[in-house]
Amino acid sequence: MSPPPHRRPEAEAPRADAGDRWATWQVRAKVLGIARTLTSATRLQDVLTLLRRPDGIELYYTVNEGSRFAAGLHEYLTSLVEPERVLPWETAVAMDRAGEFQLSVACTVNSSMHSLTSPLVVLPHGAGYNRLVPETTGDEEAPAGLSRGELLHAGRLVPHRIALSHEEQLTRLARSCPEALPHAVDVGDPCFERMLRSLELRDRYRAQLGAVDGRRLVAVNSTWSAHSLLGRRPDLPLRLLASLPADEFRVALVLHPNVWAHHGRAGVLDQLAEALDAGLLVVPPQAGWRAALVAADWIVGDHGSTSFYGAALGRTTLLAADGLAELDPASPTADFARTAPLLDPDGDLHAQLLDAAEHFTAEDLRSVTDRSLSHRDDAARRVRDLLYAELAPYGVLPSAAPRLPPVEEPAPRRGLDPSCFAVYARTEPGGAVAVRRHAYVPRQGLEECDFYAVTAEETSGHRGTAPVCARAHASAELPAGDWLEEQAAAYPLLDVGIADLGEGLHLVRLRGGERLEAWVPRQPGEARPAIDPLLLGSALYAVLLEAAAELPEELPPGEGERRVFRADTLGEEIVVRTGRRRVAVKLVRV
Repeated sequence: MSPPPHRRPEAEAPRADAGDRWATWQVRAKVLGIARTLTSATRLQDVLTLLRRPDGIELYYTVNEGSRFAAGLHEYLTSLVEPERVLPWETAVAMDRAGEFQLSVACTVNSSMHSLTSPLVVLPHGAGYNRLVPETTGDEEAPAGLSRGELLHAGRLVPHRIALSHEEQLTRLARSCPEALPHAVDVGDPCFERMLRSLELRDRYRAQLGAVDGRRLVAVNSTWSAHSLLGRRPDLPLRLLASLPADEFRVALVLHPNVWAHHGRAGVLDQLAEALDAGLLVVPPQAGWRAALVAADWIVGDHGSTSFYGAALGRTTLLAADGLAELDPASPTADFARTAPLLDPDGDLHAQLLDAAEHFTAEDLRSVTDRSLSHRDDAARRVRDLLYAELAPYGVLPSAAPRLPPVEEPAPRRGLDPSCFAVYARTEPGGAVAVRRHAYVPRQGLEECDFYAVTAEETSGHRGTAPVCARAHASAELPAGDWLEEQAAAYPLLDVGIADLGEGLHLVRLRGGERLEAWVPRQPGEARPAIDPLLLGSALYAVLLEAAAELPEELPPGEGERRVFRADTLGEEIVVRTGRRRVAVKLVRV
């Protein structure tokens, strides 16, 4: 085999900006970052963050064209650097052949990269190398990244160095392309190390994803293709939202960037429109998925790397699709797909999540994830040393420890908050009122609930028949008391109206006209608990309904079948329980 065409004669530490009298900072080496898809570009950013400009390094980017998943890639790259540093492929190759780049780095490999003359370092853009993509690799047995058709061009090795996330990949590389073995090195996975270093920010990310006030987070992950979670069960996010109590769970969806690239932003959001209206949070493709994993309590996913990383973080993990048909059977991800517990999309989703949380432990899948993620606390340094070793002939040396910033914040896409809920409520033996609210989704089996509760924004047919309505905006134009009277006049079937007054205060109007002020006391040393006004209104209605059922019918003249609820049946305090959370609310007649 011919040696790689990368070994330029060593110079005496030349400067990349030699002859540029306009340069203020000394530039010893120019590095070209190469992307083919948004996935590889975001992973590339993890790697190039390890190269510091104060060390004399200047970064440029280019798109190696040809992938069907390149949509949005140019826009992403120009968000990282000045537009003039994002080069057309032909321009980048010409500059490289003219000796302007001292190193090229890519988190994907393609034989078309053979035209580069600078040393090319390639790294994985997922949790190792796992997926079979014979349409692009021409290989039915080797995964993308380790296939002979990608690594060789005309019998010559395309990359100078092949970074692996675990030494296990050496065995598979030896089968698919033994000529590449001398150029492969196990460095670990800096992407996963970033997640580990971001665990202290878990509360921050959870707050941004709504996992507060006792709510726990379900991160749903779908890779691309017909074998993915959404490829098999596109209705699963919506079914989760309908099945899980809204005061106990948040659901966030992470989609592989290839899904966005192939179907387009509008196509993705149109597909998810009903789920967005039911409370789904959609994490954008450029960043944020790692923060969702750090924040999550459960992962519901498939054979994509996101699910694998979530399991490696110790999150309770369930697979709704295994994707074995497109995985290298010898890969750790295939073992993960065969080993991880499964979610039955047609079963009781709420019960399955609770059962998994009770029986799953962080060590259940550790033996599998360990086979793909080595050097968990040292990957960044290893990758940095690998890159700087290529730049050493130009006098470029690392001047500081590797900088590995926290993962990007999730910045989820949201729809309008759900405005109609199916409610189940009962008074427990200890006196607390247990309430489960489910976002109302037609055709999801919630028609047999105890009652419906709506917000002031509700515009569907339930607005006129729901016995409970709440306004959540304390700074609304119409004063709370006026709004309550207006609602009572407009909706004769309204039994409990409630308006948020801010700072833990609520104004309640019962049918018949009695008013109460409800407020949440604060215990010394603790933050004041928050309670959603519609949740509180639902609990009050449940208590009133139970009390009214035990009393003789009292109907004022002309009221037909309507009851008049009395405030004195509520007492001075009500305790509302949602899942594991209990909030005591004081009640005062006004």
